[in-house]
Amino acid sequence: MFNFVDVTEADFEEEVLAYSQHTPVVVLFWAPWCKPCLALRQLLEALIQETQGALRLARVNVDQSPNLALRFGVRGLPAVMAFSRGMVVNRFQGTPPEARVRDFIARLTPNPASLALEKGAAMLETQAWEEAEAVYREILTEQPDLPEARLGLAKSLLGQGKALEALWLLQDFPASREYPAAMRLKPLAEALVWASEQPDFAEEPLEAIYLRALRLIAQGNLPAAMDGLLEVLRADKHYRDGLPKDVMLGLFELLGDEHPLTRQYRQELASVLF
Repeated sequence: MFNFVDVTEADFEEEVLAYSQHTPVVVLFWAPWCKPCLALRQLLEALIQETQGALRLARVNVDQSPNLALRFGVRGLPAVMAFSRGMVVNRFQGTPPEARVRDFIARLTPNPASLALEKGAAMLETQAWEEAEAVYREILTEQPDLPEARLGLAKSLLGQGKALEALWLLQDFPASREYPAAMRLKPLAEALVWASEQPDFAEEPLEAIYLRALRLIAQGNLPAAMDGLLEVLRADKHYRDGLPKDVMLGLFELLGDEHPLTRQYRQELASVLF
């Protein structure tokens, strides 16, 4: 797929600024008398054609559209600017080595994994657990060691009560920026696995409440589960070395800081503990 267009002052808004809202646009400011411009144009056309439609190349003849050159501060030719969402996000002037031009283009090209990760994160925000699981599993088939995808899959599994596989993902989690979040989820996964192995009834009252809360988590009834965990902590802040607190913190991590349940129960947890 080839995505190339000549633009002027009359259609720059539509063909570059508006178009860049959904597809990045590389703009080449050139002139027919500029020999380096012609060589750079050929290179840009070849590189952008390789992106198979992920980028657009727009060519501005500054002799015909001098106001565009003034507007964007072009002081020499050739000049190249990258537009995304209506804004200049990168630029260079002159004719750098091909490797630098390739790097310039690569930084603009959407990464399929990045787009999929954004999709998965959006699904987690709305608790679309099954859909998020499918997205993260697909990412991990291509990049099995990607921490962000591993964490996302663990969250999507915990959201469905699939704690055993989630725990496997969280154990020996790689050092990364996702590691702290994984460690906040790990006590939740461990507690859910433990609860699944216990008898249906517990004789000790606090253990019965705690088990019921964990089983409610597995069933997706988080408000009732959180109420149960708080009830245990009100009776004994140090029950099981404070594990109900760690489970609550795991739930907050699972839901996200902005979720209404997180905001509500974080305050209640603090009032119980402090």
